[in-house]
Amino acid sequence: MSKMKVFFSYDYNKDARRVEEIRTMGLVRDNKPVSKEDWDEICRQGDFAIKKWIDDSMSDRECIIVFIGEDTEKRKWVRYEIEKAWNEGKGLLGIYIHNIEDPITGKGIKGKNPFLKFKMNRDGKKLRSVIKCYDPNPNDALNCIIERLDIWIDDAMSIREFY
Repeated sequence: MSKMKVFFSYDYNKDARRVEEIRTMGLVRDNKPVSKEDWDEICRQGDFAIKKWIDDSMSDRECIIVFIGEDTEKRKWVRYEIEKAWNEGKGLLGIYIHNIEDPITGKGIKGKNPFLKFKMNRDGKKLRSVIKCYDPNPNDALNCIIERLDIWIDDAMSIREFY
């Protein structure tokens, strides 16, 4: 289990079941999901409520994992979470989850790298040139994540120390 407090960023509508598979493995501490009912209620309250929930949820997190599904890079709030994480000096990494079996829809389509749209202020480099995205073994994606997540989080934290 990772010693880090981690925030999971993902497309809630399309990828919640895949991310829940990962969450139930207990690989990170203190990572409780928001229920569908609670998330729907937050969304009904509008953008300010969503932003506040994200800000509050990320406040004590050291590393943000972006779980990359088919449409993750298009999601407004995922982009907000990436920018917030980077600007606050948090560790940041991506994990492609299209090969994790969703019990209803099966395997997904590999999404685009969500870090492509961001540039660093200090040198204009694209964030994707710094932030690593991992594509777990397609034949056993969950076990690949289990075996490597601590290493990936440590690597993200090391990258963050450099930048």
